[in-house]
Amino acid sequence: MKKIEHIGIAVKDLDNSNTLFEKLFGKAAYKLEEVASEGVITSFFKSGPNKIELLAATSPESPIAKFLEKKGEGIHHIAFAVDDIKSEIKRLKTEGFIVLNDKPKKGADNKLVAFLHPKSSNGVLIELCQEIKQK
Repeated sequence: MKKIEHIGIAVKDLDNSNTLFEKLFGKAAYKLEEVASEGVITSFFKSGPNKIELLAATSPESPIAKFLEKKGEGIHHIAFAVDDIKSEIKRLKTEGFIVLNDKPKKGADNKLVAFLHPKSSNGVLIELCQEIKQK
């Protein structure tokens, strides 16, 4: 793992949260993106080299909606940048981590992603992110 790629924060109202984070960082989100397969709309903010991803549910069945219902707003996951997501998935499985998806899937911000179950990582949902190379 190379670095923390971003911290994901689950929010109930993306517009209100974007306004709050715009005030916090003194600038608007650099990207808004819907990930229909996950039932989520995201916005990304940068602070120096660091990124914050706000996640709001687009349907009551989405993982974010379920998270909000159970835990309320707050930190949802920590994402780490990796060079080779497939080999990281394999490595982490051999180390005993529970990987939620055996194959990486397309996520927000031009990334392939995979998640580790919080039960295997001290209650923290971990996201692996690999930049999708443009052809």
